[in-house]
Amino acid sequence: MSLPKSVKLVEVGPRDGLQNEKNIIPTPIKIELINRLSETGLTVIEATSFVSPKWIPQLADHTEVFQRIAKKEHVSYPVLVPNKTGFDNALAAGVNEIAVFTTPSETFSQRNTNCTVEESVKRIIEIMHAATERHIRVRGYLSCVLGCPFEGEINPEAVLDLAEKLINLGCYEISLGDTIGVGTPKKTEQLLQTIMKHISKDKLAVHFHDTYGQALANIYASLQCGINTIDSSVAGLGGCPYAKGATGNVATEDVLYMLNGLGIETGVDINKIIQVGQFIAPYLGKPIQSKVYAAMMAKAAHT
Repeated sequence: MSLPKSVKLVEVGPRDGLQNEKNIIPTPIKIELINRLSETGLTVIEATSFVSPKWIPQLADHTEVFQRIAKKEHVSYPVLVPNKTGFDNALAAGVNEIAVFTTPSETFSQRNTNCTVEESVKRIIEIMHAATERHIRVRGYLSCVLGCPFEGEINPEAVLDLAEKLINLGCYEISLGDTIGVGTPKKTEQLLQTIMKHISKDKLAVHFHDTYGQALANIYASLQCGINTIDSSVAGLGGCPYAKGATGNVATEDVLYMLNGLGIETGVDINKIIQVGQFIAPYLGKPIQSKVYAAMMAKAAHT
């Protein structure tokens, strides 16, 4: 199959990226991070998560962050909600797009949300009913679709089953997450072929972590399957607080470099993304996880 002519990037750095950072990022810096991302050409920026501060202290300032960012008309700012309480709090803050999540792994579900997969789906059903009544758009996340830190291999049919449930409940898009980064191009292709027999490629997105250095290869395999929505994180921010050893999301800079080289349109300015990485870098206390960022910084240091 030929590669898509254009790709939508979903920037997850401010939420999925920051949630695993040990250093608590000051609220004004989070706001500035999102505002700078809004100037890069991105059309979707996941702003935060309305989760209990007990579980993710980094995002305890979710309401203030969401309400104070300078929202651009052409940019969507979805937030993640774990349950109906999170949905109600997000609604009170003025949110008009959310994301929900579950996983085909029973063990990961218990560790991540303290409930079974079936219970997580019931939570989503409650959220979906409320969201539909209020005309709130909902995106669905599936975690550990190519492997689980506790259960190992994941059956593609189990992923398909959950994806179909979320689509039937009203999710406009399903993001398939390789949460621990164990996927390979062949496994990625096999999973997508299984799912695309029943769900249109236009309703699917991919979300890769780069633990084993396979993220870009997996994205290329996804492009070959016709997928044209990719999650990424500026500077490769992120990981997963409930998956030991999982490294950051694939870096937006690295994805853009590859897509630009393939002649695929994104509408996103790679130089502006690199500048956003420069902005957030001093607050992280660790090296930026982006090959392109590192190369550009090294080049600048020698000119």
